[in-house]
Formats: sequence, structure tokens, C-alpha cells
Amino acid sequence: MTTRISVRGFAVASATAVTTVGAVVGVASGGQQGTAEPAELAAADATLLADIPVGGNTETQTTSLSQQADSQSEAANAAAKKAAEEDARKQAAKDAADKKKATEAKKAEELEKKAAEEREKELAASRSSERTAPGGGDFPQQASYSVAEVKAMAQQIVGGGQFQCFSNIVQRESTWNYQASNPSSGAYGLVQALPGTKMASAGADWRTNPATQIKWGVNYMNDRYGSPCGAWEFWQANHWY
Repeated sequence: MTTRISVRGFAVASATAVTTVGAVVGVASGGQQGTAEPAELAAADATLLADIPVGGNTETQTTSLSQQADSQSEAANAAAKKAAEEDARKQAAKDAADKKKATEAKKAEELEKKAAEEREKELAASRSSERTAPGGGDFPQQASYSVAEVKAMAQQIVGGGQFQCFSNIVQRESTWNYQASNPSSGAYGLVQALPGTKMASAGADWRTNPATQIKWGVNYMNDRYGSPCGAWEFWQANHWY
């Protein structure tokens, strides 16, 4: 950008002065042509003076533009740095959340696996302790059985690891009476099978043989609840099984 200096007055004054001098010279030399040349020169000088740029202002403007460019560059760099830091923060938070989620999922999986193994162990122990003897098997047939005799049968059939849970249920269902009958529901026997005819799958003598009833009861608890202790836990929460 070129800054022009207003020199109109100066140019006029210069032209006047030069004209005056030229007139004097012309008179002295006795010629008329010399009077126009100084005036034209003065006008040309005025035009040249008007086109002279102010060097100091141009330098200042150039410096200002350079400073503005530097400021804009610094601002852009700062914004880019801030954006990069924010992206890094978000990514770190996401990575931490994903890691926590994966850890929790793995922990839950391990707990479920451990619980399944425990259930399998209990079921295996219960099954291994069963005595599969249709019609009573090793237990001699009797006309009747005392509570002590029925409990002794149960201890052999159920096994020590699950007997107490089995006993807790039988005590509350029939008080160890293998002929207990519920006239309103039709439930029958030590474990109050409903209906009682279900126990025929364990032996045809299900009405009179406690061993047959115990065998059927253990199988039912294993199949439905995983073990007699599983059935007992359910019974405590619901008062039926």
C-alpha cells in the first residue's frame, strides 16, 4: 500500500517560485520561451512528490501483519493441542471402562464356574451315596417300621453328606411317618409325594416300604434341586419343595 503525501500547496508554491526565477532569467536573456519550462518542471516535481510512499508506515504495517499471522498460528497450535489432549483423555477413559468391564465379566464367569463345580460335586456325592434297590433291596420286608429304623434306612440310602438336609425336609413333611397321608391334596409318604403314585417309578411297594419312598425322594430332590441340600434351601424360603 502506497501512502501519498498531500503536497499540493508545496507544488504550487514551488511552481510560482520557479516561474518567477525563470521569468527573471528570461528577461535577462532577452527570450520568451524559457518562462514555460520551469513551470512544467515544477508541476512534474509536484506529481513525483505526491507519489512518494511513507517508508516508516509501510514497515509498521508489515510488522503488524506478521504479528497477526504468528498469533493466529499460535492459536491454531494451541487449539490442536487441546483437541489432541481431549481425545487422549476420552480414549483413556474408554480403555479404563472396557478393562473394568472385561475384569468384571471374567470374575462373574469364574464365580459361576466355581458354583457349577460345587453343585456338580454335591450332586455326584449324593448320587454315589444312593442305594438303588427296587422294592427295598438289602432291607428286609417288615409289617411295620419304627422311626429309628426308617432313619437308619435313609442314612444308608442318602449318605452322610446330604442326610441332614433330607432329614430336615422329611421331619417337616411327615415327621418320619412313611404312611402319612394328606386327605385334602393326596400327598403320601415320607416325602409327601404328590400324588403318591409317582413313587411307583421306584418300586411297586411304595405304599408300605420306606426304602422305596426314600429312594424316590432322593431322586426327585437331585433332579429338581441338584441335591437334598438344594431342596432344603428352597424349602426354607418357600415352605414347600
